[in-house]
Amino acid sequence: MTRRLLFLFLLAFAIPFVSHAQFEKLKDSVVQLYGVVMTADSLKAIPSVTIMVKGQGRGTMTNEQGVFSIVVMKGDFIEFSSIGYKPKLAEIPRSLEGNQYSMIQLLVTDTVYLPATIIRPRPTKEQFERDFVAVQIPDDDIEIARKNTDESKRRILARSLPRDGSENSNMLLRNNSQRYYYNGQTPPQNIFNPFAWSEFIQAWKRGDFKNKN
Repeated sequence: MTRRLLFLFLLAFAIPFVSHAQFEKLKDSVVQLYGVVMTADSLKAIPSVTIMVKGQGRGTMTNEQGVFSIVVMKGDFIEFSSIGYKPKLAEIPRSLEGNQYSMIQLLVTDTVYLPATIIRPRPTKEQFERDFVAVQIPDDDIEIARKNTDESKRRILARSLPRDGSENSNMLLRNNSQRYYYNGQTPPQNIFNPFAWSEFIQAWKRGDFKNKN
C-alpha cells in the first residue's frame, strides 16, 4: 500500500514537468509562415494562389498583392498552385531557429501547346448547300416516340414479344372453354367459316404474312 501511494505521489509530481516539456517542444515547432508569391520572369505579384500544407488538408490563399500568412510546423511541405503556373513545393526547415519564417516564392508560367487547327473554307457555294442538305440529323425524342408507336412496328412487336402471365392464363381458359363446348362432337373447321376467310384476306392485304427480315 505504501509503495502504491509513493508511486502515485511521484506520478502526480512528474506529470506537470512532462506536460510542460511537451508543451515547450510543441511551441518550439510551431512556425508563423508569411511571404509573397510572384512571377519568376517579371516579379509581379500573383493573387489568389492556393497555398496548402501537404497531407493536412488546410491552407490559405494570397491576397490581391500576392501576400499570404499561415501557421505551419517545422518540417512541413507547402504546396503553391495557381492556374497558368507550374505548381511549386517548398519545405519548412526543421533546423529553423525561432517561430517565424518569411519567404518569396516564384512561380514559373506553365505554357500549354495546343495542336494546330487548319480551317478551310468550302470550295463553292453549291458544295456547301449540297453538304448542308445531306447532313444526317439524329432523331429527337418526339421522332423516336413516333417510330415506336408506328402501326407496323407495333404489329411486329406484338408477334415477337412473349406473352405475360395474364395473357397466357386467358388463352388457356379460352382453349379449355372451346374444348369443353365441343366435348363429344367434332369441332367445326375454319376452312368453311366465311368470317375466318374474311380475316385471312384482310391480314394478307395488310402484309402480316410478309417476311420482315
